[in-house]
Amino acid sequence: MDQEETEKTETPVFGKGSFVDIEEILEGQHTGNEVSIRGWIHRERDIGNMVFLNIRDPSGIVQATIASDNFEEERFNEIKSLLVESSVKVHGEVAEDHRAPGGYEIRTTDFEIVNESEDFPIHKDQSVEHLLDNRHLWIRSTYMRDILNVRSTVFGAIHEFFRNEGYKEFQSPILTPLACEGGSTLFPVDYFDDEVYLAQSWQLYAEAGIFGTGDIYTIAPSFRAEKSKTPRHLTEYWHAEVEGLWLDYEDIMELGEGLILHIVDKVLEENKKELESLREGDMEYLENLECPFPRLTYEEAVEILQEEGMDVEYGEDFGVPEEKKLTSLYDKPVFVTHYPKEIKAFYMKRDPEDESKVFGYDLLVPHVGELIGGSVRETSVESLKNRLEEEGEDISIYEWFLDTRRYGSVPHAGYGLGVERVIMWLCNLDHIRDAIPFPRTPTRYRP
Repeated sequence: MDQEETEKTETPVFGKGSFVDIEEILEGQHTGNEVSIRGWIHRERDIGNMVFLNIRDPSGIVQATIASDNFEEERFNEIKSLLVESSVKVHGEVAEDHRAPGGYEIRTTDFEIVNESEDFPIHKDQSVEHLLDNRHLWIRSTYMRDILNVRSTVFGAIHEFFRNEGYKEFQSPILTPLACEGGSTLFPVDYFDDEVYLAQSWQLYAEAGIFGTGDIYTIAPSFRAEKSKTPRHLTEYWHAEVEGLWLDYEDIMELGEGLILHIVDKVLEENKKELESLREGDMEYLENLECPFPRLTYEEAVEILQEEGMDVEYGEDFGVPEEKKLTSLYDKPVFVTHYPKEIKAFYMKRDPEDESKVFGYDLLVPHVGELIGGSVRETSVESLKNRLEEEGEDISIYEWFLDTRRYGSVPHAGYGLGVERVIMWLCNLDHIRDAIPFPRTPTRYRP
């Protein structure tokens, strides 16, 4: 390769200057060379004439050794007095040392203090509430860093999947005058002289959008005013949703399978180190995941649960115990299909072979439960009106939505995926609040 070709293939890195990422050091790229890094003191140990500082940047942690022989006494004592989370710049030679974290250290020859930290309020073995109260600081932890790295990959993978499938990104209002998933879970907002609500879903607006734009998707915040304190519920979460023209029941399930597999593949490719740490080495389930996923009707699922000794009756929606039991019986995510119409949203199309059921499904995964909820959409104006009346809704508010059926409606389908639940599942988290930087729950809206 000649010089001109080399210049074309090199990728510029803007804003880094002469500093390297710690990750490069831990990969052995700079052994024996002098480097400069910048970051924060993660741990510190003082043995008199030597100071050992673990320096953290967003890519990793490396040990810097500071010998008193290399610094004036006043400067050395100043370095020794630094507290955790002080920001610094370090220059020195990289050496391999199996005793150091990550197997490498920087033998420091120059050291700059950027900002001295006060006594950091987070220490070992502190309560969950203390960590939540100090969330703005706890997100510096390597635990949260690993989760948020996975989160970033998940968002990118969702965009990549849908765009590769030919879907266009489409945005809908956050403020809405009507319910999509039931009025009891809406957050009201004063809107001048009227009352509106924070959106539960983009879906009704998406069903208007597809007739002009075609197949569309979004990733946006959604809000549910459920006073639920389970480990898998947030009041504000990120919702990946899709709506496609001419899709039938099997199409929309396959589109869900494809998205899940693509997300898993991308996270295994880009975040294997983080996953191994968070899942404590339990990687086999994700690495062996493949299509198709098992499909059970709701009726079959109820029978299985009853055989397993669960106290569940036909017509009841599944809760956490039922979903966990079902997913424990399979080595893959599992679809539950053909729910009774009474426990699903008004817009789901009824099964013409049994109108007591709808073409609606949930995709369940171990540890978390429901990951995706999807359906074929009802195209009959009269059926939609009847369902809205049954639920006590004011039909006049939905007239604009009914117009999408009056003027050239076609078969279509879609689903919604809770992004934090995906992250909870991938990272094997005990609580969904750790899948988002600043969680919102019925009891917490700070910081």
